[in-house]
Amino acid sequence: MSQKRTAFFVSDRTGLTVEKLGRSLLSQFEGIEFARVTLPFVDSEGKAREAVKRINQTAQADGQRPIVFSTLIVPEIHDIIEECDALILDLFESFIVPLENELGMQSSHAIGRSHHPGSYYNERMDAVNYALNHDDGGVTRDLGRADIILVGVSRCGKSPTSLYLALQFGIFAANYPLVPEDFEHHSLPQALKPLTGKLYGLTIQPERLSQIRSERMPNSRYASLENCRKELLQAEELMQQARIPVLDVTTISVEEIATTLLHLTGLKRV
Repeated sequence: MSQKRTAFFVSDRTGLTVEKLGRSLLSQFEGIEFARVTLPFVDSEGKAREAVKRINQTAQADGQRPIVFSTLIVPEIHDIIEECDALILDLFESFIVPLENELGMQSSHAIGRSHHPGSYYNERMDAVNYALNHDDGGVTRDLGRADIILVGVSRCGKSPTSLYLALQFGIFAANYPLVPEDFEHHSLPQALKPLTGKLYGLTIQPERLSQIRSERMPNSRYASLENCRKELLQAEELMQQARIPVLDVTTISVEEIATTLLHLTGLKRV
């Protein structure tokens, strides 16, 4: 029977870097099953204390201390995390030897284990195929299989976010556009109505949307600031009416959008 341990990845940003490195390190210990928990955006002392509380509760529940991979920069926040009941490893700071001591076994020292095609790889590829097939409302068959369905106006970031969620985390993500016909009927598309619990809206500032659309169709009504303002207002009203949570993506990257959605929805990564 394999051992079980909990590993936390704590970051003041998205956590992608520390999670990738931490997963690579943990993959060296083949006889241990790790429950992995990412805590992104730990960027204040209050959030750090909440993280410490969660880590300590896990230590108590597991009966052994968790492993914490950290990339915190602010000293005050880092010092708070250091108080938790866990093995704490700063990025790139002598981590293999402490892991071997803590886990009571030698690492395999195999290069590239985290990239070896296996169940996680296959799950991510299945998720990518699903995202591609369910992009921009093109296919509604099997839409209920989605873990999350992103909705919003054209060019607000739905497609790249869906693909990133699929490729990076194995999330089955679909996306569906809200178009003028929906606004005229003051109603969600028929295919989405039974799935409101899986919907998450993306919105963006009209100026930024106009800029993005102009790169594709310059000097068009589609890209005009006036039209962008109108569509965004109607889309936000429709999403509010349907009680769909909404994330403003104006100033954040695809990586941050995806990680924020995971953080807010609690979707499980593979």
